[in-house]
Amino acid sequence: MATEIQPTGQAPVEKTSEERVVAGAQQFWSKNSKLIGIALTVVVLLVGGYFAYNSLYKGPQELKAAEAIWKAEEYFRNDSVKLALNGDGINQGFLKVISKYGGTKTGNRAKFYAGACYLQLEDFNNAIKYLKDFSSDEIVAEMRANGLLGDAYSALGKKEEAVPYYKKAGTLLPEDQVNAPEYLFRAAMLLQDLGKNQEAIELLRQVKNDYPRSVMPEAQGGQDVDKYLGKLGDTK
Repeated sequence: MATEIQPTGQAPVEKTSEERVVAGAQQFWSKNSKLIGIALTVVVLLVGGYFAYNSLYKGPQELKAAEAIWKAEEYFRNDSVKLALNGDGINQGFLKVISKYGGTKTGNRAKFYAGACYLQLEDFNNAIKYLKDFSSDEIVAEMRANGLLGDAYSALGKKEEAVPYYKKAGTLLPEDQVNAPEYLFRAAMLLQDLGKNQEAIELLRQVKNDYPRSVMPEAQGGQDVDKYLGKLGDTK
């Protein structure tokens, strides 16, 4: 145990616990001060680099992407799908925005638009490519993307692949009285085609019970769903 040297004739005095802690800390610092300094420098550089990247590069890129996409979005709203996708020779289309600003939020949004454009142009493989590359924290956007993926796979005759996308689209926003039951209904019709009648019945019952006032192209509300349930042998 560490002691202090006392004048001749006096007994050594033990260090207190606080003194031992301080001494240990001083020893640790003297041995490792260089490594600690390097580690702190690295942390400062990483934090500084992160903020520099966001303020000096990412921020301006987002602004440029937002400026580049506005005309393509206008073309999309006006159903000028090819111009929205490819541009008009002066203004950039969604594909160019993706190419130049794919890592930005706007570039990500352009992937959704590109997928929707390709779907309207009946280029279903490219529609799937861009829609699968799109991601969003916004539930409405995620629901719509999954619904469009279901449409694309269904159009290709890939019913097995389409069903989970329709089901996901139908459950992401259950309070949506229009889109949620429509996507569930589409999934049920494909399951019926696949011979998976029990799964189809379960989805149709969900539409009937949860969305009795929904209006869909083929089945309007809970009452009309009954005829589809009847065809599947469910008359409850």
